[in-house]
Amino acid sequence: MLSTYDKFHLVPFGEYMPFEAVMRELGITKLVGFPGSFSAGDGPHTYDVPGAPDAGPLICYEILFPGAVVGDKRPQWLINVTDDSWFGPWAGPRQHLLAARVRAIEEGLPVVRSANTGISAVIDPVGRTVATLDLDETGEMDSQLPRALTMPPYARYRDAGFFLMLLVSAGLSWLLARQ
Repeated sequence: MLSTYDKFHLVPFGEYMPFEAVMRELGITKLVGFPGSFSAGDGPHTYDVPGAPDAGPLICYEILFPGAVVGDKRPQWLINVTDDSWFGPWAGPRQHLLAARVRAIEEGLPVVRSANTGISAVIDPVGRTVATLDLDETGEMDSQLPRALTMPPYARYRDAGFFLMLLVSAGLSWLLARQ
């Protein structure tokens, strides 16, 4: 075994019970078919992959969290393994794929997404789908791994630009209100 990875963003009420002690006092011990809760890993990691660039794995909905998909060492691509079967045939699998495309753009990293019963895809670092297996399609994809970009502004500064614009807007509003 090369290494192990522990999911760090657990699904509330599915993989852990929020406020478990309080819920137990109320007589609620579980909402899913297994006892207890899982424990979370310590965050995103980058792994050396023999014969490929360094990779950052993300399990299921961990890809949804902006600014929380890359650890201390920047990978050259993200791997997203998920099971979208609980979404059903509705909008969920497509939304999950779109979130992966947004993370690719934010981080400037290609994303390889393997989703049984969902939409598997290879996404380049500007969000274009290079290869895909559609909803409930089984098979394999043979695609070149797109190259990572240099770190884009969002990956570098995260939400600082938003807060700067918010601060400038508040300042301008205050100045205009005084006149």
